[in-house]
Amino acid sequence: MTVTIDKNSGYCFGVEFAIQMAEDELKESDTLYCLGDIVHNGMEVQRLYEKGLRIINHDDLKNLRDCKVLIRAHGEPAETYQIALNNNIELIDASCPVVLKLQNRVKNAFDTIEEKEGQIVIYGQVGHPEVIGLTGQTNDKAIIVTTEEDLAKVDFTKPVTLFSQTTKSTKGFYNLKSAIEERIKESKPENVETFEYNDSICRQVSNREPQLQKFSKEHNIIIFVSGKKSSNGKALYGVCKAENSRSYFVENESEVDNSWFKETDSVGICGATSTPMWLMEKVSDHIKQIYN
Repeated sequence: MTVTIDKNSGYCFGVEFAIQMAEDELKESDTLYCLGDIVHNGMEVQRLYEKGLRIINHDDLKNLRDCKVLIRAHGEPAETYQIALNNNIELIDASCPVVLKLQNRVKNAFDTIEEKEGQIVIYGQVGHPEVIGLTGQTNDKAIIVTTEEDLAKVDFTKPVTLFSQTTKSTKGFYNLKSAIEERIKESKPENVETFEYNDSICRQVSNREPQLQKFSKEHNIIIFVSGKKSSNGKALYGVCKAENSRSYFVENESEVDNSWFKETDSVGICGATSTPMWLMEKVSDHIKQIYN
């Protein structure tokens, strides 16, 4: 049996940057608060908890005073910064530069389209922290769509500007774009000219799809390592499963089932943009021990 870890898997730049900022800060103090899970991976959250990172929610933030709070890579709406200012909270801002740029684009587009009574539509997951930050740029007026069925919420007789959560599928985005164009033609053809779309998907994320397709074909069995909360993990696991029916989703090595393997298998281990390399290595070592 051979076991290979996908060299392209693991943290994206934004997540790696946020975790490094947290670790650097924890070298200087015993406790650091983080607004939401720093990464959608329970094993990494637990590792950083043992170093002093404490996860809080937005209600907790309102009750904190005179402390330091980390903003994770997903970014935050303007309201969060105002609360911190009012409560004398020092923010350690680890917002991903790609997300910050997108927030600015969404705000500018909203200010422009608001005058035309138009709509900002965001292809993303309702309740996802990045999406909350993006809708905050529109005074929470943006329409969130995850599937084509969600387009029922859009008025196609009015101008539409489409954006995407940075970690969504490129294919899904362009399918949605085409569906919007069709709906506009059906309801008010002249409004096609007032439809604008912005492919705001992070290429560090989207490029992983073709890389994983290739990786999944190269091995008999795929072990995909990811936190169950990760929307990126679910999407990328789907890519593996489509290429290799012997693909299995695990959160850690304890979920690996020995019956999945044959002694002659070539095993590929990969993961989400929120999966730490050390965790994939633990899974790899566990599998090697089974057949050592």
